[in-house]
Amino acid sequence: MHRARAQCTLELAHIEVIPVAGTRTPQGTSSAQRRVLAPLALAQFICSFAGSNMNVMINDISEDLDTTVQGVQIAITIFLLVMAALMIPGGKLTDRYGRKRCLLVGLVVYGIGALLSAAAPGLGVLILGNSILEGIGTALLIPPVYILTTLIFTDLTSRARAFGVIMALGGIGAAAGPLIGGLITSWLSWRAAFVFQALVIVVIIVLSRNLEDPLPPDPTRSFDTTGAVLSATGLVLLVMGILAADNNVWLMIGLLVLGSLVLLWFFRSVRAKERAGKEPLLSTSLFRDRTSNLGLVTQNVQWLLLMGSSFTIAAYLQVVRGYDAVQTGVIFTAATLGLLVSSLAAERLAKRRSQRTLIMTGFVVTVAGIVILIAMAGGSPNPWALTPGLLLIGLGLGVMLTPSVNVVQSSFPEERQGEISGLSRSVSNLGSSLGTAIAGTILVSGLTTGAYAAAMITLAVIGLAGLAAAVLLPRKPPPGTAPGSAPGPATRLTS
Repeated sequence: MHRARAQCTLELAHIEVIPVAGTRTPQGTSSAQRRVLAPLALAQFICSFAGSNMNVMINDISEDLDTTVQGVQIAITIFLLVMAALMIPGGKLTDRYGRKRCLLVGLVVYGIGALLSAAAPGLGVLILGNSILEGIGTALLIPPVYILTTLIFTDLTSRARAFGVIMALGGIGAAAGPLIGGLITSWLSWRAAFVFQALVIVVIIVLSRNLEDPLPPDPTRSFDTTGAVLSATGLVLLVMGILAADNNVWLMIGLLVLGSLVLLWFFRSVRAKERAGKEPLLSTSLFRDRTSNLGLVTQNVQWLLLMGSSFTIAAYLQVVRGYDAVQTGVIFTAATLGLLVSSLAAERLAKRRSQRTLIMTGFVVTVAGIVILIAMAGGSPNPWALTPGLLLIGLGLGVMLTPSVNVVQSSFPEERQGEISGLSRSVSNLGSSLGTAIAGTILVSGLTTGAYAAAMITLAVIGLAGLAAAVLLPRKPPPGTAPGSAPGPATRLTS
């Protein structure tokens, strides 16, 4: 039941200008900036696509490799574990080795994993290529995408536009992944879908030649190996607990408690290193910014809603309505369109409204979409009755995903971007895993067709909790930073 592999999220609001040495003065979105945006957006697209298109290939892969559906699902689960374990260390490594270098290494590792998966003779090789190598590649390449975007696009409107494009491509990859993957699998084979990923990786590497890292790497930066092991172990245990939710409740509780204890050990280790004047993997000061903390909560809930609703609706269309992967993907086009439209409008929206307002609006529209979808799906056998609800869900998510991530990324100066990016991506991944775990637990609870409505209602309630966190965000930006104003070289959000 566990099919989530998300990745990925974005934007900015209440800011004060903080000059940072060595940063170029913003002059709008130049043609050079637009050229460097292409590989970053495509990188987000391919990671989102890889996560969602795998859902429609499970039966084909299990038959071709002479394994079980459960075996393929284990491969997906291992991917989640690898990505969750390495996202924070991956973000930290960008400080030592450079953002561009980590991005390129991640792309190469991911591409090798995709080709290995395409040629896999059995489940073991598929796990090596898809779960381990693609998982490592994703953890290395995703943090640089958001760090470079934050550093290169330094004013509110250009950054909003950049993150909007990245989010739009990510949304297309996640929402249209089942349709594209289903078409490729139907016309060619499931192996061709992995070849497609490898080809996109090649294009990204070629386009990345125009990328310049605004900050030089610092090889002298220390790396907290003990912290990396503890954080990785704790996150793996948490994700395993989340993914065990629909199999064994006691196992879930045990893993979650154990994971929490390991993470507590990690934070105690961090504080000990800080007191000793050493650099930890993740500074506790990251959690002292109220605005950033609230942004992380909204970010987590947004990805929980995105992956949880996608999982539930896809299962409903295929199990209850009996649609195949292509038909399901076509119906999901409404959500894809809504997310695309609202994401691409991020620049205009940022000029007119505060990021707090956009996040609140996004939650309201998304929850309204869930309510309308439940009402219309139960009242009509016509598959297009789901379109209005799906469209609103896509619009709502697109409106708020960009501001939430920029709120978090922009809360810290340039030298902290590696840390906060890794933390931000880990929070998003945990939200994605939790979304499918909650939906999966409800769907297997024996509530027949009513389970799908129960799952969506649960997601709507969680969406209201996200709305409450958004309401607590700062109401007004400092003087001189009204929506649409261009701040100075670097920005920090204030609470």
